[in-house]
Amino acid sequence: MKSFLIALQFLTRIHLTDRGVWSDTEFGASILWFPLVGTLTGCILAVLNGTAAFLFSPLLTAGLTVAAWYCLTGGLHADGFMDTADGIFSGRSRERMLEILKDSRVGSTGVTAFFFLAVFKIFSLAEILSPWQLLVAVPAATRFAALFSILKFPYARSEGLGKAFGQYAPPHALRKSLAVNIVPLLLVGVMYIPVLMAAVIITVFANRYICKRLGGVTGDTYGAVIEFTEAVLLVGAAAVLRCTILYI
Repeated sequence: MKSFLIALQFLTRIHLTDRGVWSDTEFGASILWFPLVGTLTGCILAVLNGTAAFLFSPLLTAGLTVAAWYCLTGGLHADGFMDTADGIFSGRSRERMLEILKDSRVGSTGVTAFFFLAVFKIFSLAEILSPWQLLVAVPAATRFAALFSILKFPYARSEGLGKAFGQYAPPHALRKSLAVNIVPLLLVGVMYIPVLMAAVIITVFANRYICKRLGGVTGDTYGAVIEFTEAVLLVGAAAVLRCTILYI
């Protein structure tokens, strides 16, 4: 239960405990519950989206849903996405890129990248008439895929909160966390399987690119890959839906 509360408090703005300091070992154990936190996030978004759909147009509903998405996660991953965009696309040396990622200030590249990220998410959701299954599946799948970022790729720095997740992860963390995916699978059905597989594939390729540029991953890139994967999944779902309609 404690590990789940840590994951919930780290990945969202939902705080069910007053404790604010956790050990590295506790942080490592919490990654097992990332998919469940993603599922909870998705369920909240699905309810909000369904409610808004009765009152507003598809585009406004999608905009409100994405806004709620960022409010619910506290913009944690969005911040990492902007910092990563600023660093990777700066054209500087690896060392300078890592310094830019660590800088709390956001540059024009990061702002521009985030603008298009949000636009793609909003317009993709607006294309899908009843997106509740995707809204549950995508956050759950991307949070599970984040374990590949944490466990399968080298950390670019000698220390950092992101490194603690991988360093203190329990044995067989991927397999144990995979079992948690039965919850979103039961909620949305077999369509969750291709979403999960796609999330893992996108995450792996994104991290390979990042490692080529930075020599490893960081806590910021964890969030960046989650955001990027979510956007690609939503755009892909909208494209599949459009193709299905055209060929029926």
